[in-house]
Order: sequence, then structure tokens, then C-alpha cells
Amino acid sequence: MNWKALIPLAVFAGFCIALAIGLTRDPAALPSQLIDEPFPEFELTSLFDEQQTVDRSVLLGQVSVVNVFGSWCTSCIYEHPGLMEMRKLDGFQLVGINWRDTREAGQNWLADNGNPYHVVAFDPASILAVEIGVVGAPETYIVDKSGRIRYKYSGALSPDVVVKEILPLIQKLQAES
Repeated sequence: MNWKALIPLAVFAGFCIALAIGLTRDPAALPSQLIDEPFPEFELTSLFDEQQTVDRSVLLGQVSVVNVFGSWCTSCIYEHPGLMEMRKLDGFQLVGINWRDTREAGQNWLADNGNPYHVVAFDPASILAVEIGVVGAPETYIVDKSGRIRYKYSGALSPDVVVKEILPLIQKLQAES
């Protein structure tokens, strides 16, 4: 038998195995190299006040849920009611990053849909988004009291994800000294 004739079959089989493994992974669970790393230094303006600076210091001293959104993002509408409900809870802050938007569009979107955020930074040129590895909106990061990224979720937060993953992690991080 000619073994060289089996090489294309072996390559095809390897491709099929790699594809099968890839299809078993959750696409929302994109790994981040920043997990357990400090949230990057940044300096942006507030969405609502061009004279007000928002920087990394806003993330220090309390657990923060950082949510990247845009007025153009259709999935952001899906998760928004859940963020409005989360705002009613104590022990953490919601920080919005209005990404790849105009200031007016971001402000109008929050005026129309409600503003769940304690702080909203404006990132029209993707300065912070590039630093934290945003690939699409919405994306959500959980940051501990010391400013380290502890969790990343890509895609719209469903109520199930909030109850089973987000809130338990927030409670755990709140308990840490």
C-alpha cells in the first residue's frame, strides 16, 4: 500500500477533529488575557460632560461591572432591562463605556432607554476598547475592588447569566478584603 496516498486523508481527518472541538465551545466565553490583570490605565471624558474626566480610579475601592455598549448595538437593547434591574442592587457600581458612537447618539439612547450606569465614559475612537480587547458590543467585565479584571462576558447578558454567573461573582468579590 502507498502510505503517501493517506496523507490527504490524515490532513482532512485532523481538520474535522479541530472543527468538531471548536464547535463544542461557547462563543460567548471568549478568553481574555486580562483576567486577573489590572484594568488598564485610561483617561476618557464623561458621556454627559466633556469637561469631566473618567479614569481607572473610578474602578478602585468597590466592585465594578463595566459594560461596553453603543446606540447602534442591537444586542445592547436585549440586555438593557437586566442592567436597569441590576442598578437597583447594592454593593457594586455599573460603569458604562459608550463605544464607537457620537456623544449625542449615546446620550439620546440612554435618555430613551434609561440610564443604569453610575458613570459613563465616552470612547468614540476605541482607545479603551482596544486596551481591554473588545471585539464587539455588548461586552461586560467584572472588576474587583483593587481594579483587577476578574471576569469577561462577550455578548448580551441574559437573565440566566446574570443570576448564575454575574451576581454570585459580585457577592464573592464583595466579601474579599
